Amino acid sequence: MSAIQSLSPQFLYSSASFAVKFSVKFTVSRCSLAPSPVTVANENAEKRPQERNEIRLGLPSKGRMAADTLDLLKDCQLSVKQVNPRQYVAEIPQIPNLEVWFQRPKDVVRKLGSGDLDLGIVGLDTVHEYGQGDEDLIIIHDALDFGDCRLSLAIPKYGIFENVNSIKDLAQMPQWTPERPLRVATGFTYMGPKFMKEVGLKYVTFSTADGALEAAPAMGIADAIVDLVSSGTTLRENNLKEIEGGVILESQAVLVASRKSLVQRKGVLDVTHEMLERFEAHLRASGQFTVTANMRGSSAEEVADRVLSQPSLSGLQGPTVSPVFSKGGGVLPDYYAIVICVPKRALYKSVQQLRAIGGSGVLVSPLTYIFDEETPRWRELLSKLGL
Repeated sequence: MSAIQSLSPQFLYSSASFAVKFSVKFTVSRCSLAPSPVTVANENAEKRPQERNEIRLGLPSKGRMAADTLDLLKDCQLSVKQVNPRQYVAEIPQIPNLEVWFQRPKDVVRKLGSGDLDLGIVGLDTVHEYGQGDEDLIIIHDALDFGDCRLSLAIPKYGIFENVNSIKDLAQMPQWTPERPLRVATGFTYMGPKFMKEVGLKYVTFSTADGALEAAPAMGIADAIVDLVSSGTTLRENNLKEIEGGVILESQAVLVASRKSLVQRKGVLDVTHEMLERFEAHLRASGQFTVTANMRGSSAEEVADRVLSQPSLSGLQGPTVSPVFSKGGGVLPDYYAIVICVPKRALYKSVQQLRAIGGSGVLVSPLTYIFDEETPRWRELLSKLGL
């Protein structure tokens, strides 16, 4: 028995402030949930190797995600050079043979799947929604530290939902029947139905909608919404609430690639390695400071022990202790320089502790990069690729 009891275009509502487009209506039952039209389209997409020599990186073309992506690349000394802001293609001079293509985030994912792009930076929610389990898509870096949000189910605070505080409560409400299912407005037509099936909600219909989803319950168009949430302020201002167990996905910006490109296209793996190392080094150094000071002591070991006795002075792996040389030449007796890394939140406390154990001439400078011998994510990638 099919889980979709009706599959028909239905125009729900349209206005300047809220628009619900033609929808595909779903009813979720105990049986399996049939794939959405988006799923079918992606499954039938031709995954062909492109005959080109250039390596292609897809980036968001508009909005906050686009600006934050360019900022990250710039911070990693990978500034994007765009001759004409109206053009959708650019370059990163530091990486030869790399083309940058500005696309809608969902098109970045789709073109990774079709072979038109090799690498991309988008939100994890976009990868899941438009990748739909495509095994050719592989996450290279899952935490680029911007674009934080969550895909979540939200319901009204009032009326029949006033005492509903969890997915379990929602599923047990007697109001939902085959004739009167729970109506959900969302732009996530793949992840929304998939989630509802997984949590056991039997009777649900979905309508696709673009923008201002928070207005749908108040207008009587939907009972609930599935949408991206950052701070939750917009939900609260529209008398909506998230509920326990209702978070579908925690999301932020990720670096994603085509597995086929990584394995088959010359140069893609090398470019990926360089970008990954730059990202890792920058993100690891973010919020870290180098603290340098002079300190008297009977030996380097004695100075190190004194430093390590303070909880805020251990650094990343421990202090670096070295002799101090005088201007006239030679080593100053019983005088050492120490170097440690401390997080920004502990900076002042660390300086106080350093002074307390005899530190002087304390210098502080922000860190730009911290390079490991080899990034753990690189080893994980090679393992996933079987290399």
